[in-house]
Amino acid sequence: MEYGSIEREIRIEATPEVVYEVVSRPEHLKEWWPDEAELDPVPGATGTVSFGVSGTPEATVVPVTVVEADPPRRFSFRWVYDQGETATPDNSFLVTFELMPSGTGTLLRLTEAGFRERGWEAAVLEEHYRDHVTGWDHFLPRLVSYVDRLVSTA
Repeated sequence: MEYGSIEREIRIEATPEVVYEVVSRPEHLKEWWPDEAELDPVPGATGTVSFGVSGTPEATVVPVTVVEADPPRRFSFRWVYDQGETATPDNSFLVTFELMPSGTGTLLRLTEAGFRERGWEAAVLEEHYRDHVTGWDHFLPRLVSYVDRLVSTA
């Protein structure tokens, strides 16, 4: 296995406009992915996503830089780089959400790339890759459930 990128496709019963908001706005992100999110969804903006109870030693705070914001088609960001650094292709992962109309809903294509570019030795690369695969396989169904709840109450 080459551990180059992670790719997933899911179909969501909501318009691309709704799905775009859910993958790009902090108030929606924290409903299905991180426990906290602070970012302005505009290119070049920086922020953080946090996993775990804020302020505890177990909490993980991850910097994020928005790369592309093209509503309602595409949203991408770089993440998992050292605090205080500028995100680059060599020190971060690039997550891209591509949204395509599909019947009455949306086909969401997620890609996360940049694993090999980190220059890690094979065991470290494999561990990070598998952690992220497990993460997306856990969180993407939560995205679908959240959107279902969101549109059913609208």
